[in-house]
Amino acid sequence: MNLQDMDLNLLVVFNELCKHGRVSAVARNLGISQPGVSNALGRLRKLLGDELFLRTSRGMVPTPYAEALAQPIADALGALHGTLNARTSFDPGHSERAFVIGVNDVGETYFLPRLMWALDAAAPGVTIRTVRTTSIDVKDEMERGRIDLAMGFLPGLKQGFFQRRLFRQPYVCIFRQDHPLARGGVSARQFRAAEHVAIVSEGTGHGVVDQVIERAGIRRRLRLTVPHFMAVGPVLQATDMIAVVPQRFADCASRPFGLATAPCPVKIPESVINVFWHARNHREPANQWLRQVVVEQFAD
Repeated sequence: MNLQDMDLNLLVVFNELCKHGRVSAVARNLGISQPGVSNALGRLRKLLGDELFLRTSRGMVPTPYAEALAQPIADALGALHGTLNARTSFDPGHSERAFVIGVNDVGETYFLPRLMWALDAAAPGVTIRTVRTTSIDVKDEMERGRIDLAMGFLPGLKQGFFQRRLFRQPYVCIFRQDHPLARGGVSARQFRAAEHVAIVSEGTGHGVVDQVIERAGIRRRLRLTVPHFMAVGPVLQATDMIAVVPQRFADCASRPFGLATAPCPVKIPESVINVFWHARNHREPANQWLRQVVVEQFAD
């Protein structure tokens, strides 16, 4: 017999008859009429070439063939039910799920310490692997299901993606604590005169910094250009250069590298930091849980 000839509903009726042995009980449990149960049994008898159940004073008694089929069919229906309903719950306390999160180097510095602290308490078996949003095609990787969440300033993630705002942050000037500019802030004239470290963070929206400064008619003295933020702290600590960076990166870098900040004399739009997920994961329980943890820990 070919599977395409089998109506799955007939096996559900068969399984219920094995458990209860009475047409009335099966009809009540499945929410169908007793003639409907009898009709299903008739169709199944014809397909399998066996009486399957015989009427007795004790109810419907399975034939030897039906007894041989009973456990395999029950197991198959149980496995199918479990597979179809696997997405209905996620138990973080017992899960060993491995999540992949897309962030840039600033995001790793800012998000990971507090996120891992939260997971220690709620999900000790859950693991996290990060991938740099500056070195991969984040949109393609998320569409393929290779990244669960992405966090940061990622204006390119639009169609097909959901997002939730975590916070907004201004850009500030940052430099070493004993820098001459630390005494009175940074004027437009001082900003032009200073030597700058510029950060080219591909794949993020931080390129807006260079665009706004250029539109303001300010030509910076770019002494050093780097592809990521993590080089900035040690460089500023050892030189008289300054940089324009997001506020929360400055908060993370100031104490370890002995740096100070001042408002930027050029008005740069605040960066909006979001958590992003692809539509394919929108209703997936594990992804929903991780998103909620991120929102609870970082949303303003």
